[in-house]
Amino acid sequence: MAVPTAPMITLTTDFGSKDPWVAAMKGVLCSIAPDAPLTDLSHDIAPQNVLEGALFLAAAIPYFPAGTIHLVVVDPGVGTNRKPIVVQCAGQYIVCPDNGILTVLEQSHPVEAVHHIKNKKYRLPACSATFHGRDIFAPAAAHLARGKKMSSFGPALKEHAHITVPEATLDAENQLHGEVIHVDHFGNCITNIREAMLDDHADYRVQVAAQTLSPIHRTYADVPPGTPLALFGSTGQLEIAASMSNAAENLDLHQGAPVTLFRPTVSRKGK
Repeated sequence: MAVPTAPMITLTTDFGSKDPWVAAMKGVLCSIAPDAPLTDLSHDIAPQNVLEGALFLAAAIPYFPAGTIHLVVVDPGVGTNRKPIVVQCAGQYIVCPDNGILTVLEQSHPVEAVHHIKNKKYRLPACSATFHGRDIFAPAAAHLARGKKMSSFGPALKEHAHITVPEATLDAENQLHGEVIHVDHFGNCITNIREAMLDDHADYRVQVAAQTLSPIHRTYADVPPGTPLALFGSTGQLEIAASMSNAAENLDLHQGAPVTLFRPTVSRKGK
């Protein structure tokens, strides 16, 4: 088997798979960096949902090898004055719009460097105002895979954009108030209440959608099929789930739905 001579390039977008947009970006990548292996991470980020993209990247990028190049296009501000950037973070590179999509990843993996993709030499000759994924981001990722340094693309930036990520809060009665920040493919409702906020799981109750769930379980199969439950999932965040079923549909939950964790005897560890 031939060993790749260029680093892996991954693709994450909100483009879906019906239209030619992802294919066009791959065409650009293969034309400029034919030796770079391409890997699709997801093209099902909800349209224009930068927070969902940020959560996705934070859960996926840390598990890739050093030097991987991530091409990320969730870009509701395409054609505006938001900057196209290349970022070094977690020993890897992310080529993306400067719209805060790295905010969640940065909470655990500080950004090492950011450069503005400004050098037109590393763009396609004709640059559309509505498809920077093809005309700016894909060429930059491909040239990066061919060994171009970040500084080749443009000046270093001292600041870059961040989005507001909802944080759980603790009230005077020792209760954590959070919300659903993502609903996954299975209908599991992932909240912004993190396991690291707790000392242990004993005697906790979760209030959501007029239901009280107790105790906090270890896994989905701890309860009979169809039964709602609360557990801490693989990302360390509290989930509202339903065994072998869809909690979002069953409980009519959505992004932003409030969730309260009762903590009668537990002290808070951190924010």
